[in-house]
Amino acid sequence: MKLPDPINTITNLIDQYHEGQQERPRSHMGCSTLGHPCDRWLWLSFRWAVVEKFDGRILRLFRRGQNEEAIIVRDLRAIGIDIRSSQARVDFDSHVSGSLDGIIETGVPEAPLKRHVAEFKTHSKKSFDDMVKNGVEKSKPAHYIQMQVYMHGTDILRALYLAICKDDDRIYTERVRYNPEVATKAIERGKRIALADRMPEPLSADPSWYQCRFCPAHSF
Repeated sequence: MKLPDPINTITNLIDQYHEGQQERPRSHMGCSTLGHPCDRWLWLSFRWAVVEKFDGRILRLFRRGQNEEAIIVRDLRAIGIDIRSSQARVDFDSHVSGSLDGIIETGVPEAPLKRHVAEFKTHSKKSFDDMVKNGVEKSKPAHYIQMQVYMHGTDILRALYLAICKDDDRIYTERVRYNPEVATKAIERGKRIALADRMPEPLSADPSWYQCRFCPAHSF
């Protein structure tokens, strides 16, 4: 009989520590969530009816992404880009708001005098390769919508998306143009869901649908 792995290893103790430090759910509907495909999930998560819990390894991955932001900002400044990483906020009332990674005042090589919303993400190799092939709008629609909402809230007409591949440190950048229709639709959707008294319809009524099967609210 195989003995179970010991629970008091350094790895397990570190993960247990992080699991005990999980942040409380947001009190607002974050702009980063507005691209989620399911109205019902947004409604439930905003009301804390379902609170997603992450294991220690995933929480450490989140930390890596957060730590990467400061490195990216230093690299951009080193090549002459004037980025203000002040965590500027946008607020659309009705509980819909969010924080930007930064605002670039000047220095983007393709448009050195244009202001840009800055959005930073880290990716696995598979995710990164797909984005390089298809672009952020098609590959990561939630990230695309997030940038559109930030541009709308800051009156900035361009965004700079900068992604890092965690496997090999490749960098991908893409300039994104403001689309008022996409931004307005996402913001109005967020307000509608935040203020709705009744739980909206789900993405699918079939519990075996792949997007539903792996949803944290599946059992709910």
